[in-house]
Amino acid sequence: MRVYLLVMLVAAVVTFIATPVALRLARLTNALTPVRARDVHTVPTPRLGGLAMLAGFAVALLLASRVPFLDGVLDSGRPWAILGGAALVCLLGVADDIWDLDWMTKLAGQVLAAGLIAWQGVQLITFPVFGLTIGSARLSLVATILVVVVAMNAVNFVDGLDGLAAGMMAIGGLAFFGYTYLLTRTETPGDYSNLATVLIAAVVGTCLGFLPHNFHPARIFMGDSGSMFLGLTVAAAAITVTGQIDPGGATAGQVLPAFVPILLPVAVLLLPLLDMTLAVLRRLRAGQSPFKPDRMHLHHRLLSWGHSHRRAVLVMYLWTTVFSFSAAALVVLDSGTVLVATGVAVVLALLVTVGKLPGLRRSRHAKESA
Repeated sequence: MRVYLLVMLVAAVVTFIATPVALRLARLTNALTPVRARDVHTVPTPRLGGLAMLAGFAVALLLASRVPFLDGVLDSGRPWAILGGAALVCLLGVADDIWDLDWMTKLAGQVLAAGLIAWQGVQLITFPVFGLTIGSARLSLVATILVVVVAMNAVNFVDGLDGLAAGMMAIGGLAFFGYTYLLTRTETPGDYSNLATVLIAAVVGTCLGFLPHNFHPARIFMGDSGSMFLGLTVAAAAITVTGQIDPGGATAGQVLPAFVPILLPVAVLLLPLLDMTLAVLRRLRAGQSPFKPDRMHLHHRLLSWGHSHRRAVLVMYLWTTVFSFSAAALVVLDSGTVLVATGVAVVLALLVTVGKLPGLRRSRHAKESA
């Protein structure tokens, strides 16, 4: 555990120190987010935060590679392929932040980066659902690319408020970290080293190091360079851990835990995935491109309900905590207990989410009367 916490700390410190450098670079290259109709910020803001996150992630992995405890998991090409894919999408995001690339160019770059990590062995081969295995190498490649590209775009869609994406990925990543660590202790009691745990520890560290600069009022945004970096690395960590549980040996009371390798990554990315799905359906129904920006995302709705900027972010944090930690709890608690606790947590989260509605109604009534 201490080694993983050290990796997380190094990633956080390097990201924190590198962020002012990225901010200066953003100003020099005019990589600024203008004030647009769909935005909530009021002044143009630098947006190359992903470069600092990539630096923290890279330094953390390089440090981990020098630790004998992790020799067995970092001596293959997979972690460096993931780092290469992360660097590729980060640079793609930098280009978009500076020159505003069209969506087809970005999608092509995302597919290329996902294909790179899949080509180096980071592939979705086994689904922990009744022992289902992808029998075709081509289908495995396509499934991997699809999962990674969807994850990148989901994080990108939800990155609309100060500190939102970084905080949500940090919270979900902590739940994922706890799950992979406990899974490794259970599956290999004599060896706690695990690639997914190293990766997610580094990702959480980058988010924590970036948040002090990014929380409202943000001095810098992560931009596409950061959101695509987070989506790719979280998806890669999920793919590497998938299949470590043998669902065929699960008893009737262990059915839900057997689904955790798929359930937890989905829970971590649930709000981004939901937001992306609703946005695509909404735009297609209106006869628009699914990539056409608008002001109807989940965080925009929270603002329209009367939540302040910070409160809207905290509400999203709360829902991420409920979903991700509920899924992770299936590893240590029985399914019935988790379902009851999750139900209570959902009710409390709903009360917090709609808590501003009565005041909002009074405000609207007063405005209409005026």
